[in-house]
Amino acid sequence: MKLYAERLPTAIRQLLTDLAVVVWVYLWIRAGLWVHDMVEKLAVPGQRLQSAGGGIADNLADAGGKINRVPLVGDQLVKPFNGAASAARAIADAGRQQQQLVHQSSVVLAIVAVAVPLALVLFLWLPLRLRWMRRAGVASAVRAEPAGRDLLALRALAGQPLDELTRLGPDIAQSWRNGDAEALDALAALELRRLGLTASGRRR
Repeated sequence: MKLYAERLPTAIRQLLTDLAVVVWVYLWIRAGLWVHDMVEKLAVPGQRLQSAGGGIADNLADAGGKINRVPLVGDQLVKPFNGAASAARAIADAGRQQQQLVHQSSVVLAIVAVAVPLALVLFLWLPLRLRWMRRAGVASAVRAEPAGRDLLALRALAGQPLDELTRLGPDIAQSWRNGDAEALDALAALELRRLGLTASGRRR
């Protein structure tokens, strides 16, 4: 496979496109991380709620333990403290659940923010880039061979626009059928030029 074309205009265009794609992916990853961080800040109230509820529950449980040691009436006096401690623990649990929900939401939103741009890269740009690399690699490998020149000429006749073919001469197809060397060379060069390659393999 060839990474870049041999003709400088095409190679520069490919390099700039590759750099743009890398920057595009980097910026969207940064955007996904930013979304994650912004949503995570919504968990702060839940953290405070969990901390406050847990602290109140511990204090009430500690006070209830001390009151429970009061002779005769301790069992009766400790019930309100136990009930309040249970309510405080429920508040702490609610804060913990809120944090979990925020964390899950931040991950999902970050993935959604990054998924669409990455999908465009993976399913649009990357297949086209790999297809060019494969075709250019094959063309560069066969261009010096007589059979390869014939194949490139045939590929040019089948795939090049008519206006490009007619510039080579009105009888270019008949010349190709007759095996005219100049026609074959011109058609092969046309196909190589479309791929950003040169007939000699030298960069220019």
